[in-house]
Amino acid sequence: MLRQNRSTKALAKRIDMNYFARPHWLRSWRFWLSVAVPLVALGWFFTQRAQGGQKIYSSGPLSASHAAFTKQCSLCHLQQAGGGYFRNVQEKACLSCHDAPVHHANQTFTPSCTSCHIEHQGALRLSATATASCTQCHGDLRTKDGAAKFDASITSFEKKHPDFRAARTDARDPGGLKLNHYAHLQPNLIGPNHSRVQMTCDDCHRGASANDALPYMGTPAQLVATSARQTPVIASTPRIDPRAYFAAPEFARHCAGCHVLEFDRRFTGEQVPHDTPQVVHDFLTRKFSDYVAAHPDAVHQTEPPVFDRSLPERPHVPRIASNAREWVTYRVEDAECLLYAKTCKQCHTLNMTAGALPEVAKANVTPRWLAHGEFNHHGHRAVACASCHVKTVDSRETADVLIPGIASCRQCHLDRGPSHEAAEARCFECHQYHDWSKAKRVRGTYTIPQLVGGQ
Repeated sequence: MLRQNRSTKALAKRIDMNYFARPHWLRSWRFWLSVAVPLVALGWFFTQRAQGGQKIYSSGPLSASHAAFTKQCSLCHLQQAGGGYFRNVQEKACLSCHDAPVHHANQTFTPSCTSCHIEHQGALRLSATATASCTQCHGDLRTKDGAAKFDASITSFEKKHPDFRAARTDARDPGGLKLNHYAHLQPNLIGPNHSRVQMTCDDCHRGASANDALPYMGTPAQLVATSARQTPVIASTPRIDPRAYFAAPEFARHCAGCHVLEFDRRFTGEQVPHDTPQVVHDFLTRKFSDYVAAHPDAVHQTEPPVFDRSLPERPHVPRIASNAREWVTYRVEDAECLLYAKTCKQCHTLNMTAGALPEVAKANVTPRWLAHGEFNHHGHRAVACASCHVKTVDSRETADVLIPGIASCRQCHLDRGPSHEAAEARCFECHQYHDWSKAKRVRGTYTIPQLVGGQ
């Protein structure tokens, strides 16, 4: 039987054009939900306002350092007349607690605090700024006077950052001490009490806050004398961990166990203080004066010759004294001759002057090599020293600069950072914008209820 032909118009008449007007449970739920959700949100908003809460205005959690201010938005977002918190944070809100000078006086512009330190991103360090905050200037560095003292085009650590100034090939250690790292790292060295030792880097290089025993320290008297003197301290900033830098090695704590300062066979085991020639001279004079007072017959005893190990064919024949005062003078001169000609010159450069005490060149130990960057040894304590300081084991000259170059750092620190299983390489890791040592004094004006939202 043939199919009956029907027109499109005839087929359309079969569709109920009022289908949307018939009640359906899905359409009812959609309507009531669209009404209820805004009403619930408005109800929550006004309830929070009635209770005095300000969390409703927050676009995200505050950083760890500002977490206590979460209930007091007005501390940073200075309120408008209408009571809202929609105005951006102003500079004076930041400067009320943090008032440090800018990076350099001749910088072409000063970015706002919030352009680098972005809040409401979670419990992050606000100092962990984006690299772009730094490269907006240092990518093409210009100054008010037109001349930049630093590299003018730095865009990333991994690819376009110059090597550290102290690690460049022409760098020389300005220290005045004679130190041979190669000799000190050899096996079977003669250590304390003639024992055989193998020295390691941390025998001498330790953090300033380390309090464990040192293997080659001197006598208690030497340690007390060293503690009484003021030792140089590395200038600190709020970000520098007290364990970050190594304290400068000191003779009494690091060397005296092997390098003894004995001066005369009459005083078995006693040593002169590691101090200025004048202090040593006074010490020797006092010691020999006390000795001859207790042993007056020593004035008439014949002294054995003292041999110079460098020139054994030229023995120093002690002079015969006629009285106790002259005997003390001769013995002091003999002891000083032994010390300065053999012992002290192993490490120090001496300027010998006729008839006067020698002048000792200043040690000039550099406590911090990266003058414009920060480094934390404690954070790198799992890494073997020689893995970065590769030139140390073969260094025989005091002038050798042994800090690693930037190539060592780039093995771990990459621009891709932790998101690509690499150590952080943003600028903030090593550099600060503000010089906090010159920060202005800030007086506290807030009470605890004002900070945490109490009455």
